Amino acid sequence: MNILIKPIVTEKMTAQGEDFNRYGFVVAKDANKLQIKQAVEELYDVKVADVNTMRYAGKRKQRHTKSGISVGQTSSYKKAVVTLAEGEVIDFYSNI
Repeated sequence: MNILIKPIVTEKMTAQGEDFNRYGFVVAKDANKLQIKQAVEELYDVKVADVNTMRYAGKRKQRHTKSGISVGQTSSYKKAVVTLAEGEVIDFYSNI
């Protein structure tokens, strides 16, 4: 099972990474904090101090078209914000 789906690279998360040593990831919905911690430590070779998780529900979307109303829903996901130990850094841009 793949725990980490993708890193969150936004302006807000980049600022938190620089200021508070926190990094965000979209993770599997059934992953717990211990599994997320182990996955980050193995993949990036860092020491994790703390893990915070939050679940986002899918939002209902609709738009009006010529053929009527088109209704859909965005997908739900789980986000983890990982705080690293002092002196540890993750560089997402190293392999570009």
